Amino acid sequence: MGLSIHYNGRFSRSASLRSMIEEVEDVAKIYNWKYHVFEIAFPDGSRNMEEYDQSVYGISFSPEKCEPIFLCFLSNGKMSSPQNLQIWGKDAPTPNEQFLYLLSTKTQYAGYEVHMVIIHLLKYLGGKYFVELHVTDESSYWERGDKTLVKEAFERYNQMMDNFSLMLENIPARRNETIDEFINRLFAYIENKQKP
Repeated sequence: MGLSIHYNGRFSRSASLRSMIEEVEDVAKIYNWKYHVFEIAFPDGSRNMEEYDQSVYGISFSPEKCEPIFLCFLSNGKMSSPQNLQIWGKDAPTPNEQFLYLLSTKTQYAGYEVHMVIIHLLKYLGGKYFVELHVTDESSYWERGDKTLVKEAFERYNQMMDNFSLMLENIPARRNETIDEFINRLFAYIENKQKP
């Protein structure tokens, strides 16, 4: 739970992965964000295929209080992450291509300024290095570029989190109550509070 960015895309065959990694590395250093570089060059001819090897190519970075942003790809040029590859990859027990290429990053606790920097970086990189990039931004900043809207979205999510925490403090679990029973009781309470 928390405001997030969801994204997927494909790296351009004519772009340089090494150049993108260097640019992202520079941004991470400017903001003092932790980062990790994976493989820096795709295997020859690999981006012409749907198949992929078991390596990850690209870079990830982690602003403070933010989940990692994976600017990572499989050898076929599609965005993914080490975790997605491990869980949904072809050698995993239950491969599912749909989830292999879907990435999400929660920015809620990093704040709206960091969120905006990430969106600007994605827009810049998308225009320069990607043949396609799809972003769903829960604050609508990707679509609208309105700083007021992103601030309001963060305030709404913070208020929801505060209200949920307050509710948990004021409605403790009952003795011998299962987690399912407790959650059902919480939802019933919320539903009753919203009725006129």
